[in-house]
Amino acid sequence: MAATAATPPTAAAAALPTAAVALGDSFISGEGAGAYQPVVDVNGVSQGFPGWSAPNSNAYFCHRSANASLLQATLPGIQDRYNLACSGGRPADFASPSSAREKGRTVAAQLDQLRAVAQTHDIDLVLVGLGSNNSQFTFGDVAEKCANRFIADAWTGWWEFWAYLGGPVEQAPCAAGDLATQAQFDAATAETIAAVRQLLTTLDQVDADHQHRVVFQDYTNPLPFDLDPSYWEADSRQDDRDKFRDLGALRYAAGCPIHRASLSAGHLFSQGLGTLVQNVRNTLAAERPNDDLVFLDVQHAFDGARLCERPGSPAGALATPIRLQDGASGTFVTSLSGKDKIAIQRIANTCVSYFQTCQESWHPTAAGQAVLAKCLGAASTTAARAVTCTRQPDGTIVAA
Repeated sequence: MAATAATPPTAAAAALPTAAVALGDSFISGEGAGAYQPVVDVNGVSQGFPGWSAPNSNAYFCHRSANASLLQATLPGIQDRYNLACSGGRPADFASPSSAREKGRTVAAQLDQLRAVAQTHDIDLVLVGLGSNNSQFTFGDVAEKCANRFIADAWTGWWEFWAYLGGPVEQAPCAAGDLATQAQFDAATAETIAAVRQLLTTLDQVDADHQHRVVFQDYTNPLPFDLDPSYWEADSRQDDRDKFRDLGALRYAAGCPIHRASLSAGHLFSQGLGTLVQNVRNTLAAERPNDDLVFLDVQHAFDGARLCERPGSPAGALATPIRLQDGASGTFVTSLSGKDKIAIQRIANTCVSYFQTCQESWHPTAAGQAVLAKCLGAASTTAARAVTCTRQPDGTIVAA
């Protein structure tokens, strides 16, 4: 017993395999990248695909992809990897079970899952993606709002009443204030700082050798600053007039059912998320000057390969198109051409009733996650405190 007690802590730490862990929301979990793995629920039961009509709260709909960036990245010195992120993940889900809040999934608190990994591994790298979902706003709600406004505007006249499950949908393009106000960003920042502060405290408690890098990744917009001109007009109609069904069908098929006038607001929103994540990292770095905290800027990682940025979309795009189902059937509707407004209403309402049928929309594809994996690989080894990852015109990814 005396010999065991005298064993230095560093020797015990050295005996453990090293691990990289991902925490956060859908952009980290791999939503949209397919190859979703079973997820252990809060009761310890491994949940596989439960069927499209199952409750969206099912643990499987965390959609942890085998193609997630953490699992594709080149990470020197890392032996094992654990994706603990969850689609729809919010700051509250770090310390509390996701099921403890409205619209949460039945998984344990992400920090409890992290503690379980730390029992068998020396955690050397933590990838955090947090900020797009919080008590103020969520990415899914923002995307749904702007896409629904476009679809409603395309298929109905201003004089017609078209009731979604939640009531009539506005038809005006989204403005920045429709997505998130500065007050909401400020509140979301404070909420995220508090959650990540808990993460850093937990790592100090459970990491075997107390040496770990935490990478804070921000978000990349799935849509361009403007659509390729081939998506501006159909049947001699653009989207600044009342009713433009052919154009609506064209953009839906290409994956970008959105007003051109909404694009600038969307980019202000994604830039705001980037500022949020950077402020979280900087605040905590100031509090903990000895911690290894790196900010990973991926705002331009999909440049030139966003949806409808080039002709032929969604082919070649690094984000998934918006795709809906006509009932929780498992069959995605790829074309709205020729459908009347009653059919459009029914299809749109499927997403409201069964959000899992459309939750992949506007998330990185497997190829997109591969790009983010290159960004993560650079962030895992850099001596800098911030890394900007950019896609060049020839498709080369540069991280500096």
